[in-house]
Amino acid sequence: MKAFLLRQTGGIEQLHLEEISRPILQANEVLVKTHAISINPVDIYVRKNSTALKTFILPKPGQDKFILGWDIAGIIEEVGADVKGFKIGDAVFGLVNFRGAGNAYAEYVAAPECQLALKPNNISFEQAAAACLAALTAWQALVVHANLQSGEKILIHAAAGGVGHYAIPIAKQLGAYVVGTASADNKEFVLSLGADEFIDYQNQKVEDIVTDADVVLDPMYGDHLLRSIKAVKRGGRIISLLTDFEGDIAEAAKVKEVHGYHMAVASNGNDMKEIAALLERGIITSHISASYAFEELPKAHQHQEAGNSRGKIVVKV
Repeated sequence: MKAFLLRQTGGIEQLHLEEISRPILQANEVLVKTHAISINPVDIYVRKNSTALKTFILPKPGQDKFILGWDIAGIIEEVGADVKGFKIGDAVFGLVNFRGAGNAYAEYVAAPECQLALKPNNISFEQAAAACLAALTAWQALVVHANLQSGEKILIHAAAGGVGHYAIPIAKQLGAYVVGTASADNKEFVLSLGADEFIDYQNQKVEDIVTDADVVLDPMYGDHLLRSIKAVKRGGRIISLLTDFEGDIAEAAKVKEVHGYHMAVASNGNDMKEIAALLERGIITSHISASYAFEELPKAHQHQEAGNSRGKIVVKV
């Protein structure tokens, strides 16, 4: 099978398309013939950074080549001896082995059955692949960690991005009042997703407009969390995707009695089934800003790395 291998971290030139053997299944795994994968910011981070590669891939001792990626959608061609929930021919999608070796940048992927869900018939493989890490992050952030309730106000930063464009309709489905931030050219897109208010973060200070959010979803690096603390009400909750609550940030949160959570998305088949149901009912929709052929995967990385993509970038296999 064909797969993109990374032998050392660096630029897109380090992604090499090679012919390798198909994966050998464990008893609890299925072999998925990949039809689509999606690209996430963490893919770029791992490709460029040797520390990140160790943190997210969890290499085996002596391992010197890696297959990146975690989001897949495809058709099952083989099932392990202990697999009960899926059969050959099922169309499935999921976030595979995050954190760990997802090995998604390949024509065939071995995936634990407990991390997958059936693909709804009314969406494409590309739309399904897009709705893995990003949609799971939105679901786990709002439902599992924030416990967002009907009638609460939530501030969603980067609302036009991968996580944000799923988080808005999920929050609305939960009955929340949604304020979304993005650049001005994404205003109509963010409002079309169901946001009640829009803030142009480039020309407006979010913390001057919102000071009473019950929940803030913050996917930014660094001291951006200090601004989110100003935007949340006393005793509110902040879900941070990239930054720890440490030092000045932790102190500011303590003073305002803010409950801060630095979450990491986790592969979870039950949560994927919730995402599948939302997709099937049209409550969430994958917005695909660009689609690339498998051989063009390095270009997809380059596109993602440029930033400010609306929705998701996918690769057809």
